[in-house]
Amino acid sequence: MLLLFQRLFGKRDLLIPYVDFTTIPPNPHASPLLSRIYRLRYQVYCLECRFLDAAAYPDGIESDTWDADSAHVAANSLDGDLIGTVRLVRPQPGQAFPFEAQCPVYEDVVLPPRGESAEVSRLIVEKAFRRRSGDAMEGVSSDVVKNRHSSGRRRFSRGKSDRRNSPLLLLGMYRAMYRYSVANGIRYWYAAMESSLARSLDRMGMPLLPIGPEGDYYGPVTVHMVDLRDLEQRVGAENPFLLAWFKGEPIPFRMMAKTVAGAALRGFQPRKLSLK
Repeated sequence: MLLLFQRLFGKRDLLIPYVDFTTIPPNPHASPLLSRIYRLRYQVYCLECRFLDAAAYPDGIESDTWDADSAHVAANSLDGDLIGTVRLVRPQPGQAFPFEAQCPVYEDVVLPPRGESAEVSRLIVEKAFRRRSGDAMEGVSSDVVKNRHSSGRRRFSRGKSDRRNSPLLLLGMYRAMYRYSVANGIRYWYAAMESSLARSLDRMGMPLLPIGPEGDYYGPVTVHMVDLRDLEQRVGAENPFLLAWFKGEPIPFRMMAKTVAGAALRGFQPRKLSLK
């Protein structure tokens, strides 16, 4: 099976061969890719959702004080279109996390060491790649269907023949953040998210701990915390294939065949996802 996949897709990713994921480490200077990320954020946060005042960003770029200390993930189609982004904020000593200015935390919560923590934020999927026109800005779409490219490869396009909700683009961005975190001493993630996304991620094997009541942070959200060591243990027990894929480890043929067969028997149950 692995040889067949390599013949069809070359060295491309096993689960998401039609998207390239790039992680940009903290960078005080804007790069062309960072500028594209900021423009997508302006399009979504300022023009589409109107969370922010577009007049405050006359250059069409939405950026804030946390970006210089954030690792950014960019998801690009094989045609080079930016179709998704998320950042992992790791503030300087003495600087607050973004959620701390907006979301309350329970009084009895003891937060982990700040040097081992980061916040997941600004998760966006480009509008044409969401499930439906009414989905939230972080919805993941299978409107992205596979068409033949002139080079013979398949690529994502903006067709409307497939209306199932796919979590793979979201999983790909989470995997990129996970690998960056492991390589840079980050064990804990904070994320302000809607309850629907928290339930969906929990079903996907990601253990989320709510650490505060619901607050208003671009909509009603609750701050959750993820311990990456707990995530590894839970995903490893429930889905060894997914953990190996997250870590970039070799996947034995028997594990791959069992996972593919199980997925085919179960079918796919669509879920709507949303994260702030």
